[in-house]
Amino acid sequence: MFRGAYTRIAQANSLAYISDEMVSDDAWACNTVETRINDCYREERFAELAFAYAPVGLVVTENRVIRDCNIAFAAMFGYAPEELKDKVFSILYPTDEEFTTIRDRGIRKLRETNTYWDERIMARKDGTLFWCRVRGHSFTPDQPLQRAVWSFADLSEVRPYRDLTRREREIVSYLADGLTSKEIALKLDLSYRTVEVYRAKLLKKFGVANSSALFHALGEIDGEHVVTKDSK
Repeated sequence: MFRGAYTRIAQANSLAYISDEMVSDDAWACNTVETRINDCYREERFAELAFAYAPVGLVVTENRVIRDCNIAFAAMFGYAPEELKDKVFSILYPTDEEFTTIRDRGIRKLRETNTYWDERIMARKDGTLFWCRVRGHSFTPDQPLQRAVWSFADLSEVRPYRDLTRREREIVSYLADGLTSKEIALKLDLSYRTVEVYRAKLLKKFGVANSSALFHALGEIDGEHVVTKDSK
């Protein structure tokens, strides 16, 4: 009846919304998983097995479209893998606008070193937001986003999402890019004093004394790798 069910029960922390209507398929699902694993071992298809059941989210993309993903990746966002196949990556961002402003981060690094990572806010299927560590490798370094593979790790346990206003997100974004308060004021068409007020409120909200400590509170990483929802 529901042949995608095996993707939800294949790991202990997968989706928790298996209904009673699916119970009749549980035996089939478990047998399917066991058969697939046994076949992969017998035929030495270990790469396939590792991709499907890795304990970290893995996704293969082509021009920002999800071509395939593993169980952990789909479960992290509240989907089954087949629901995400051939979907534009924007489905996993809070808004299309935020996808547009964040998506090109890392292109320069991928061209230069073919490695990139950052930590950003993503959206689950139910609309809840969470911090996620993203690492990328491109198969086409000259055009990094044409074909690439990415890993995603849910940071909720170590860094619960703390709500910020749009303006606060903008300020944090530009601070992370290394801009001074005066430069941020020019970017946002605000006064220098207004930016300083927002910065002071952010420091107070996170209980820190300076921007470096703010980045540490956001992700225990350097500001270079903090990508907030309105990054440019």
